Amino acid sequence: MRDQNTLKSLAKLIEIVAKLRSPEGGCPWDLAQTPQSLIPYTIEEAYEVVEAIRSGNPEAIAEELGDLLLQVVLQAQIAQENGEFTLNDVVQGISEKLIRRHPHVFGNVEVSTAEEVRQNWEEIKAKEKGDSQLLSSKLSDYPRKLPPLMAAMKISQKAAQAGFEWENIAGVWDKFEEELAELKEALETEERSHQQAELGDLLFTIVNLARWYDLDPTEAIASTNQRFISRLQKMESLAPKALEAYTIKELESWWQEAKSQLS
Repeated sequence: MRDQNTLKSLAKLIEIVAKLRSPEGGCPWDLAQTPQSLIPYTIEEAYEVVEAIRSGNPEAIAEELGDLLLQVVLQAQIAQENGEFTLNDVVQGISEKLIRRHPHVFGNVEVSTAEEVRQNWEEIKAKEKGDSQLLSSKLSDYPRKLPPLMAAMKISQKAAQAGFEWENIAGVWDKFEEELAELKEALETEERSHQQAELGDLLFTIVNLARWYDLDPTEAIASTNQRFISRLQKMESLAPKALEAYTIKELESWWQEAKSQLS
């Protein structure tokens, strides 16, 4: 019964989107959209799903997943109108992919660990796409498809899996110190392009440190951003005047007070 209700709800959503895109009585905004114009909304909705998951609020998660699902259905509707593909093609394609890439569930392959599953997935994916064996070719898609910090982690992981890796964590810390020194030197003597390059090298090394310690740099910076904002909010609630009215020494005092109250 639950599955039937889900299918009915999905069918209703498809009908609603088709109506919004109808030249007769549809919505002018929806009719004006193209796959390209919807890109910012797709990215925004994906990030809002992530934020809802971080909040741990089930109602918010369900709502944001619905907004993201709308983007999928809308893209498929536009593609269908253009004679390119349908939502059925999308669903059928991902279903077949899941079956192909999980032979330990839908076939006779035996695995005992999550790492074996990952390795099988990558091998099957490479065969399907006819990937070049060159490491650079395998990594080249990440900067184009992912936010920079996520791309850096993916590149780091894949390079390490191919053997391009330090022998121990001490080597990573040595690289960090080296890159930090080079950034300091560049900031004192070099032009901006070189300074940017050295900053990038340091950030990439920090990503590698995160990988060695099994930490998520994207989650880490997102958490720091939120903590910073929360402390500013607390400072503003404690201070009788606008923050701009205080000296940096006074602001530091308010910051420490806010930090102590929130910790």
